[in-house]
Amino acid sequence: MRLNSTDQVKRGWVGRSSADTLTYRQRLAGAQAGLQWLECGEFALPPGSCSHNFAFPQRECLLAMWKGNAVVAAGENEFSLEHYDMLYLPLGCAFALRNETPEWATVLAFTAPASNAHPLLHIRFREISTREERIRHLKGKDVFLMLNATEPADKLLAGYTFFQPWQRSWPPHNHTDQEEIYFFTRGRGAMEVYEAPETLSFVVEVREGDLVSIPVLNYHPVFSQQEPLEFLWCIAGARYWVGDKVPAFLQGESPAITT
Repeated sequence: MRLNSTDQVKRGWVGRSSADTLTYRQRLAGAQAGLQWLECGEFALPPGSCSHNFAFPQRECLLAMWKGNAVVAAGENEFSLEHYDMLYLPLGCAFALRNETPEWATVLAFTAPASNAHPLLHIRFREISTREERIRHLKGKDVFLMLNATEPADKLLAGYTFFQPWQRSWPPHNHTDQEEIYFFTRGRGAMEVYEAPETLSFVVEVREGDLVSIPVLNYHPVFSQQEPLEFLWCIAGARYWVGDKVPAFLQGESPAITT
């Protein structure tokens, strides 16, 4: 194709190696962390940046707005994500990210294999956090059900848990049909992941930006310390939240629960 004299000739552009650029960082691949389905990555968006199209073939995806704000373009739709918002993207859906603010933004991406395409769904934390039917109040902590079992998806389920200071998960629980990732978004605490109390060997300090994998049949209590602790939990497998399936979990009446 040859430009004629009436066409506008555009200037070239230099991308410096030292420049801030939009990046995707793989945080966890399933096999690496003992998981069968779940994977997790992180998009870092400098101010004014925009991406090309991304997609996760044969997988459904859940984007979670961790830091700042961003716009996601998917198909003919655009979604403005605010703090702790989530966006469910169906099987293989292509999307692009844009940061129109003067601050850095960070978007988390959780994916799992899927066979069926479900509708796009924007889940606003500002809305969910005011709906009592989507909040579970436990001793010293609150659970916010974001991508709930009532929303269509193949394997994914997700929400947030907010711990008050000096609290722990109780009762301990594990799952025969779910695996999880906990991503710590605020504060500092500790976490255990173990098959049985007699073999407990995984005890780790956690702080903002850390994530922990929870393979099937592992107990996974969390402990907050002198400050509030917040984390995102993402499940792949059977689609239920433990407290809705086993009321004893909400009431703290069992020494241990297996679902």
